Order: sequence, then structure tokens, then C-alpha cells
Amino acid sequence: MRVGLISDVHANCPALDAVLDDMPDVDAYVHAGDVVGYGPFPRDVLARFEEHDITSIQGNHDRAVLGEFHDDFHEIPKAAALWTADRLREDEHAYLDSLPIERSLYDGRVKIAHGAPDKPNTYTYPEEFSPELLGTESVLVLGHTHMQAKAEFDEGTVVNPGSVGLPRDGDWRAAYAVLDVEAETVELHRVEYPKEQTQEQIAEHGLPEALVDGLEHGELVFGRTKRSVTDSVE
Repeated sequence: MRVGLISDVHANCPALDAVLDDMPDVDAYVHAGDVVGYGPFPRDVLARFEEHDITSIQGNHDRAVLGEFHDDFHEIPKAAALWTADRLREDEHAYLDSLPIERSLYDGRVKIAHGAPDKPNTYTYPEEFSPELLGTESVLVLGHTHMQAKAEFDEGTVVNPGSVGLPRDGDWRAAYAVLDVEAETVELHRVEYPKEQTQEQIAEHGLPEALVDGLEHGELVFGRTKRSVTDSVE
């Protein structure tokens, strides 16, 4: 079974469409949290999730749209979350609220968490990938940092497919991965998309200007030290 792994779409529909078009044939799609927040296409992205039957967990920005802001939630994402909340229908709010914090899939062989297992708001950067993160699963899929990376250990694999909608690893292209569940192998991918469409809509809707530059360069840093990584950490 082959699974398309995505994360941190952040309401960037042109990026999501490019990923879905570029992805090799897969049997299912799994998303590691943050369906919305930041981006200007929340309803379009939610429609794509329904259309393609994308299995997701809840990210911290999804909770923010529901009114739950964790400590140190920056003003830029807060402004975007409030903007998003005003534009979603009641059933779309209900969908975000229904998402679990974590999922165990494929007979427990794959675990999906946003920040870290049992710590959904914690950033787990690629240099922090370790076998200690793994439980009984063979593959742990994380999101949250917007940095694409994988690490293979005797105990299993830890992977962040990277951000579809707002990469932060210095590569602006939309990121995703493909998991072969039986072989327990993961391939990392990037794809270009018409980012100017998203940038124009960000400006038109009055969302924070920093998001336009973040999309341009694949970097959006506020309140944290700037980081960059290579594709893989062993």
C-alpha cells in the first residue's frame, strides 16, 4: 500500500492542487495537521480534503481557528486564524473540531502526530529526530516545523513530509512524501506551484504582509531562530 503524506497545507489551495497533481499513484492520502491558518483559501482546501478523502489530524492552527490559542501564539498567525474563522461555515468549523490530535493507522504500523507524540504544540526539528520518538509503530509522521526531513533507525522511520502551503526550510516549493507501508520506505518530493496566485490573494484579503515574503523564499520566521536543513537527516 502506498500513501501520500502531506502536512501543513495552511489554506494554500494552489500548492495543494500542485501536490495532488504531481503525486505518484497512491492508495490514500494522510495529512499531519494544520489544514487551515495563514492562507487565503480555507474553504477551497476543505473542499479538496473532502473530494480526495484526505485523512487528517488537528494542528495548532486548526485549533486556533476554533478559538484555542496556545501560549506564545504569535500575532501574525492569530490574525490569520481570526480571518479564517469568520469565513468558514458551521459545518466546516465542526469538521476541524472533529479531527483527532493523533492517529494510529494501518494496524498500528504508522502513527501521525503534529508536533510530537503526546505533545501536539512542540516543535520537533529534524536534528531532534531519534528512535526515542517511536513507540510500537514502524513509521512516525510529524508536521508543525514546515521542514521536510526523514531519519531511518533500526527501530523505524521518523519523517516530516514538509509543508505543502508554507515551507520554512528555504525551499519555497510545496513538499510532500510517499510512504510504502509494507516496505516501510519513504520518498521525499517537492513541486513548484503558482505561488503568485496565493500571494495576490493574501494581499487582496489584507492578511499579514509577512506571509507574501514567506511564500517567496520558503522562510517565515518570527519569534524563533532561523533554521535550514537538508532533505534528510540520518
